[in-house]
Amino acid sequence: MNDGVLSQQEIDFLLRGGADKKQASLLTEGESDMLGEVGNISMATAATALSQILNNKVEITTPKVTVTTLKKLQESTSIPNVIFQVKFTRGLEGSNVLLINVPDAAIIANLMIGGDSGEAGSVHTLSDMQISAVSEAMNQMIGSASTSLAAMLGRSLNITPPTVQVWDGHDDIIIDGIEAEQTIVQVAFRMTVEDMIDSHIMQLFHLDTVKDITNSLLSENAVGRDNARQENKSDGQSQQSPEANLAKEAMEEAVLVQKPKFGELQNKPMQEKPQNIDLIMDVPLELNVVLGKTQRTIREVLALTPGSVVELNKLAEEPLEIYVNGKLLAQGEVVVINENFGIRITNIISAGDRVKSLG
Repeated sequence: MNDGVLSQQEIDFLLRGGADKKQASLLTEGESDMLGEVGNISMATAATALSQILNNKVEITTPKVTVTTLKKLQESTSIPNVIFQVKFTRGLEGSNVLLINVPDAAIIANLMIGGDSGEAGSVHTLSDMQISAVSEAMNQMIGSASTSLAAMLGRSLNITPPTVQVWDGHDDIIIDGIEAEQTIVQVAFRMTVEDMIDSHIMQLFHLDTVKDITNSLLSENAVGRDNARQENKSDGQSQQSPEANLAKEAMEEAVLVQKPKFGELQNKPMQEKPQNIDLIMDVPLELNVVLGKTQRTIREVLALTPGSVVELNKLAEEPLEIYVNGKLLAQGEVVVINENFGIRITNIISAGDRVKSLG
């Protein structure tokens, strides 16, 4: 500043600072803390899903909540990103958006398709196969996060099929339903995958969506606190009443404690219990016959062609497994009946073995 006159750069800085304060005031400290806790729980579930996909330990740190705009986010982001978006169609309004930078997305994709994760970390473009693989990973993450969020809110959430955009930094970031200057809430996490990835992943929400989430959870907490205060108040009143205390002491003295007496055990035939199984006879059950199982990478699956042979983990003469509603019930062998395949049950699994199979 010269001679008391502000330069244009200083004016722009002050204007940006004022705008930031205005944006921050749109989200109270309690709402910000609550959203951070929601993000922490839901993304922890998402990290577990990603860990199972990659077969590597995934850790996500405590989130940082920021009120911003799509334009500011784009200006502050220099690395190309993969943008993954779903829209809520039930239970909430708005969208849930995940952003992860392209080099880390390439590592995730290569881990899934059996490529070299070391070379992937230096790329800034993705092949169609890599985009497909990382989309599946992010789909599992956002699905797990949405399930966790639904459990916290106590309501059913439905989301649209995901859309994927690879943003290279040249064009504008396009998110359905969010304008460039519209206020959004950014929840940023630090994500690590073993010693291969140490990066940041972001969730973006409409401000209205955040308000709906936090108001719902904060109101539930308020009701819980009010109930607790009423219980404490009732307890305090009972303690302050001498008449109530004397009555309680008199009741305690009047109670005579005696040792229990048990009748002699006798061997009697078990009485037949009433059978009401007819009530559930029409309940449908899903029955599956498993020929065998195997595990293959995405690369091996994509390489399959008509005539390819996939070897299963079961010998030809071994009995097939019969599952009812996902539980192993029996074993059998394949038969042909009137030109249709069937299965002849050769063994019913005992109750003990069925319990063991659940583990």
